[in-house]
Amino acid sequence: MTVVTRFAPSPTGLLHVGGARTALFCWLYARRTGGRFILRIEDTDRERSTAEAVRVILEGMAWLGLDADEGPYYQTQRFDRYREIIRGMLQAGTAYHCYCTKPELDALRERQIARKEKPRYTGICRDRSEPRPGIDPVVRFRNPLHGTVVVQDLVHGPVTFQNAELDDLIIARADGTPTYNFCVVVDDMDMQVTHVIRGDDHLNNTPRQMNMLQALGATLPLYAHVPMILGPDGTKLSKRHGAVSVLQYEEEGYLPDALLNYLVRLGWSHGDQEVFTRAEMIAAFDIHDVNKAASAFNPEKLLWLNQQHMVRAQPATLVPHLRAQLRRLGLESADERLLEGVILAQRERAKTLKEMAQNSRFFFVDRIELEPKAAAKHLGADALPTVARVRERLADMPEWSAATIHAALNELATQLNSGLGKIAQPVRVAVTGTAVSPPIDATLALLGRERTLARLDAVLTKSAPGPA
Repeated sequence: MTVVTRFAPSPTGLLHVGGARTALFCWLYARRTGGRFILRIEDTDRERSTAEAVRVILEGMAWLGLDADEGPYYQTQRFDRYREIIRGMLQAGTAYHCYCTKPELDALRERQIARKEKPRYTGICRDRSEPRPGIDPVVRFRNPLHGTVVVQDLVHGPVTFQNAELDDLIIARADGTPTYNFCVVVDDMDMQVTHVIRGDDHLNNTPRQMNMLQALGATLPLYAHVPMILGPDGTKLSKRHGAVSVLQYEEEGYLPDALLNYLVRLGWSHGDQEVFTRAEMIAAFDIHDVNKAASAFNPEKLLWLNQQHMVRAQPATLVPHLRAQLRRLGLESADERLLEGVILAQRERAKTLKEMAQNSRFFFVDRIELEPKAAAKHLGADALPTVARVRERLADMPEWSAATIHAALNELATQLNSGLGKIAQPVRVAVTGTAVSPPIDATLALLGRERTLARLDAVLTKSAPGPA
């Protein structure tokens, strides 16, 4: 049997971390088993579905690298197929027309609540054979009245539902448009989905969907309902916790592999391993190992993992991400060697690519502004002779590299009977504008001789006394 999984988001909101984790689990299980992964957009809710939400879903999946083998399919493009199935069910008697009006159903619900009963449709039109003039009927599925439905859930174990508790679900509205639960059933049947992996908020839909699949003579898929992701305080995950579009994480400078690594560990583990490459996740993941308990979102752990991925990645693979962050700052660079060098110099000093870009502006601008506090502390009159000596020594160097710069500054420190820090810090402020940067030899090597000398000259010229 070829494993077929599907991720089926509704474009009524953004693709956030909960949906991204579900997509990841579906994708990993398909990849691990050599199966197929389908992307399906469940856009039957025409009032709430938006083109913007669809765009964010597709761009988010692309950024995460969760490539689909099929799709995206759109339910609104399959209405003819749904209507065909509904006609067949009406003919077979597994569905029927219901002529109850909304006021009648509201009144029924109020009476049930007054009697402290569970509100449900009681099958008033189940055996009706004559139409009701002036009323466009809905179509309901004729759910079995007796027996049980047992969901052999791969995460929660067997979950039993009584058919007597399941009312006859509407599968087509009065205007003929099919409903979500029905479209899901037809899609899963037609696309031969073998494993339905989704959030456990869908668990209560499963027995009805299983009954419909059986009524259609379809093979039942296996179900795995994964637990919710909670906020750090144990409440439902919200925007303030991190339930934002996954594209927001891209804007904030997170790596897609780091976010996926973090999400896969929410409810799943593989020994004590914390950091996973994409290949390691595929090799180790099994949906049967997902924990049934909810997991809490921890932003600090995500930041730590992001830095781990930055440190372990080949610098060339991070160049596009750093370049994108620099563009957000209005900066451009086509110098691959400089970009890779900045990544090597800065990646242990930053937790995100956004932070790295912000800390590295001085590498990519023609002119810098000195931070007043740093300049006041490190570029006073007593420091300028040292800056001048450094400028003289650097100008005469035959080779420009971190090693030769380091040797030159060390030699000068010895001559001046001074610590290297007292030489390096004025130079650092002069060439970067701040008191914080990578090691001074690496910083100057990356800046290059021409820009380094020009920035030292700017400080010396600006601070030189004017004519008497």
